Amino acid sequence: MAFITSLVLAAFAGYVGAWYFGAIEGNFALLLFLATVVTGLYWLAERFYFLPRRERAAAALEASLSERNTRLAGQGITQVDTVDAKASERLLMQPWWLDWTAGLFPVILVVFLLRSFLYEPFKIPSGSMMPTLLTGDLILVNKFTYGLRLPVINTKITDGTPLARGDVVVFRYPPKPSMDYIKRVVGIPGDEVAYLNKKLTINGQPVSKTPMPDYLDSESMRLLRQFNEDLGGKQHRLLNDDAGPAFVQGASDFPYRENCRYSVEGVVCKVPAGNYFMMGDNRDNSADSRFWGFVPDKNIVGRAFFVWMNFGDLGRIGPFQ
Repeated sequence: MAFITSLVLAAFAGYVGAWYFGAIEGNFALLLFLATVVTGLYWLAERFYFLPRRERAAAALEASLSERNTRLAGQGITQVDTVDAKASERLLMQPWWLDWTAGLFPVILVVFLLRSFLYEPFKIPSGSMMPTLLTGDLILVNKFTYGLRLPVINTKITDGTPLARGDVVVFRYPPKPSMDYIKRVVGIPGDEVAYLNKKLTINGQPVSKTPMPDYLDSESMRLLRQFNEDLGGKQHRLLNDDAGPAFVQGASDFPYRENCRYSVEGVVCKVPAGNYFMMGDNRDNSADSRFWGFVPDKNIVGRAFFVWMNFGDLGRIGPFQ
């Protein structure tokens, strides 16, 4: 078993190493699921086979030593060696290959359940959600608000609260589902979303936004126009870059593209059933539904709601809209 366990651990280490160096495209959810299953099998084997076997061996040793001491005492010998005094303890000791598998199972199981069904951490990789979220923010995503989903395959198993306009959502990037994206829900199924000349309209009604002081983008050291937007009753800030064009450059071919009309002023899209239209708060610096299309419900991961750490600015910690 030690040899087999060495191969199993080497396979896990090889997968992580290949992922880290970019040789393969890793899937952490799958890796965690497999780790839970494998360590769980070792834990069951330890509890119902290996540990009882060690306990029987220790009990047999104790009985043998007790019989020997009784026989020697009957011969008048009371001083016996204690060489085997700790032999029973050594027999009961868990071998390294069980320590690194069955011993880790409870911790891995807790992490798997928390990450799969309650909260999952993410790191913001870019500035597309400025000023709401900054590059380097470590956030928590609620995995049960929109309904519980099976890990790895992401199949919904319970109904939850429907997505609403204004929610900040993590989802699987439609052109490449192995990647996670984060944007704000702008359009829900049946909505007609228009973003023309940098003004957002939903179902023919302009979305209210009020000017705020300009925002300094510390990454590019430029001032951007800042507004407070009321989207679905949720107040949040957004940015506009006067230097950015209103029209959409390089929109790809995506499912239901016929629902969208592109012009020099921007884009108008009718959101199909079971899909959502997403946009970043950094409106002129965000690759979102304007470029790669709608997000199907099956791609939804959860609702982002809390910054739990930013090592460059501890004042970022807290909830956000």
